Amino acid sequence: MNITDVRVRKINNEGKMKAVASVTFDDEFVVHDIKVIEGQNGMFIAMPSRKTPNGEYRDIAHPINSDTRSQLQQLILDKYESMDEEE
Repeated sequence: MNITDVRVRKINNEGKMKAVASVTFDDEFVVHDIKVIEGQNGMFIAMPSRKTPNGEYRDIAHPINSDTRSQLQQLILDKYESMDEEE
């Protein structure tokens, strides 16, 4: 499965969430609402999640292994950073 499109929309607020991304796989499947967050150790992504009845947040969709998560995060953060250069 290949990532065929990455779209990032910046959020103009003072919070830690800086953008929301959508990623398309093989021009056939898309995952929306991937958050770009500024943490203490730099930027990272958070997959779409839902709050459970006991108050925990659980990912709705997520990579199964760390290599795929790293690749996805790098593509999204590269796109986010390239938006700064365009402005």
